[in-house]
Amino acid sequence: MPDIVNTLTNIADRLNNRLIWQFARTRRPIPAERPIISFTFDDVPDTALTNGAAILEKYGVRGTFYIAGGLEGRVEPDRRLISADGCRELFARGHEIGCHTFSHHKVSTLSSGSFADDLDRNDAFLTGAGISRRPTNFAFPYNAATPRLRHVLKQRYTTCRAAGEAINRGTVDPFMLKAVEIRQPEDHALGLTRWIDDVAADPGWLIFFTHDIASTPTHYGCRPETLERLVSHARERQCDILPVCEALDRFGWKEAHP
Repeated sequence: MPDIVNTLTNIADRLNNRLIWQFARTRRPIPAERPIISFTFDDVPDTALTNGAAILEKYGVRGTFYIAGGLEGRVEPDRRLISADGCRELFARGHEIGCHTFSHHKVSTLSSGSFADDLDRNDAFLTGAGISRRPTNFAFPYNAATPRLRHVLKQRYTTCRAAGEAINRGTVDPFMLKAVEIRQPEDHALGLTRWIDDVAADPGWLIFFTHDIASTPTHYGCRPETLERLVSHARERQCDILPVCEALDRFGWKEAHP
């Protein structure tokens, strides 16, 4: 029975996302003068700091790290989640800190009030960790959105990111930005250079997302050499690599409104 419930829930999540992408009224233009790539990290495992951030910095660029404060320091069988000190270190090294909720629950399971309270808890966690810039960009846990809570997100954030496996081009819904996942199997992750070639040939905004960057990655991460291959290929193809907040500055976006 749990497997059936999970399957039905996942189908509902995908349908919700498709409906939002199709019918959202809020649209913003993506200027197409230069190819832009953002590397983003969800949850965030500690190896996204020790390996992921270090690789980006090696190439003189920075990323966006979507933090869920309720996961702080959690030890799981195949990964450890980042500490408050790690969040502060990322911020001090020039990376963007985004919001991934506090509880890391699917937002569709929350009421408007409990969702707002959860976001407040994450803001308080990040402030306590020494993050002086309030997060203005959000990523959905499990990439599962719901139209019911868009009004809460619009009051707090400039963008929200899901998945979608596409490049953001033309006019897009800023509260449902699409992204391409870097995950297992490793040969699949290495093959994601094709997305970089695509955005270099036809400029837009390519957002990658991943989780751990480890020699033995989880199903949702990759090896350090794979991430470095993607970053170096983006450099070779003369793409601009920017955290989400700097990409928005490039586009001239201000706060989005309902």
